[in-house]
Amino acid sequence: MNQLTKKKIIVGLDIGTTKVVTLIGEISPINLINIIGIGISRSHGIEKGEVTNLKSVSKSIQSSIELAENMAGYNISSVYLSISSKHIHFQNEIGIVPLSKEEVTEEDIKNVIHTAQFVKINNEHEILHVIPKEFAIDQKIGIKNPLGLSGIRMQVEVHLITCHNKIVKNFVKSVQNCGIKVDKIIYSGLASKEAVISKEEKKLGVCIIDIGSGTMDVTTYVNGSISCSFVIPYAGNNVTNDISSIFSISKKDAEIIKIENGCSDERNEKKTKQIEIISFNESKKKYIDSKLLQNVIEARYLELLNLVKKKLLVFFETSDKTKIEKELSGGIILTGGASKIKNLINHAKKIFKTKVKIGKTKKIEGLTNDINNENYSTVIGLLKYGKKEFLKEKKNIKNENFFQKWFKKIHFWIKKEF
Repeated sequence: MNQLTKKKIIVGLDIGTTKVVTLIGEISPINLINIIGIGISRSHGIEKGEVTNLKSVSKSIQSSIELAENMAGYNISSVYLSISSKHIHFQNEIGIVPLSKEEVTEEDIKNVIHTAQFVKINNEHEILHVIPKEFAIDQKIGIKNPLGLSGIRMQVEVHLITCHNKIVKNFVKSVQNCGIKVDKIIYSGLASKEAVISKEEKKLGVCIIDIGSGTMDVTTYVNGSISCSFVIPYAGNNVTNDISSIFSISKKDAEIIKIENGCSDERNEKKTKQIEIISFNESKKKYIDSKLLQNVIEARYLELLNLVKKKLLVFFETSDKTKIEKELSGGIILTGGASKIKNLINHAKKIFKTKVKIGKTKKIEGLTNDINNENYSTVIGLLKYGKKEFLKEKKNIKNENFFQKWFKKIHFWIKKEF
């Protein structure tokens, strides 16, 4: 394979319960992401965001990576890796520092954020993300960018995301077994956010529910800042398992009819039909009552969405269902492979009492016809996250080069004069 050494390449790797997805993206001269390689393989050895068989996971990753490499003509050396697990914890913390000068410098901002993460967290956990929510200088609160402002003392509220270190190590090891380095581990909910919401939606207040096979990642934004996030270790596979168990069919067949039939549509509530199950495993035909099937699907999805609602009501410290609509006027955004269920939006609207939509990714070019937005929002978000890191690094290098040139000129002038 030819290495595309002159182009900036970013690779996202999403290891899910049912599939492993690798995306290779190239950053264009106008800073858009062009997808040049896709690799999708069945996932083995993962359950509810935990590695249960290291060898099987590594084999699934290797298969996905090779498919993407062959398509792109590029040898992958490192990836941005997403992670979702019930062992991911979230907490809001405060950091306070005196200002070193009369006005806030970049160093002050780094120091106060650094101070905020020195809080008591579980000894077995490591920090994945430290996300500033807002700053306060003396008595002035609600500051988004304190740089250059005057004051005596500065405070920051941050959102800390941590994960059990054994979970992290197992995921990293499964990737390293394929000869690949992990650039950064990113909480799946943050990756999905990068793909499906805009700055305007964050200002309005929005909640992203990424419904995968093994977990649901929930992330909310209020007044432009991350407000709360949590992982629920139940998701699409619970619905599939119910169908498989109740109708005595394979999980593969259950997954297919779940997606094809979805939740019930009240307009056609009185209509019913017999759904034929065509399975390679059985010679006899099997029929399922459509209304009964939809009742099973609907009951479990309503249970899943109500789990999210209860968590949100606890966070907003209210039992008033309309409080969600007030705080999240941007609405609810559903994404993830298990959100592709027919009529799910209508049922979600009734639960959350606010507008609901399916999240669509933006500003992605290249092999986009091969990617379904709901299925691949996390891995597309990894590419966007990686692009931000690249542009930040590029800016720092540019600034360093500027100061180096300036220093050389001063040094040359001093030598010339003396």
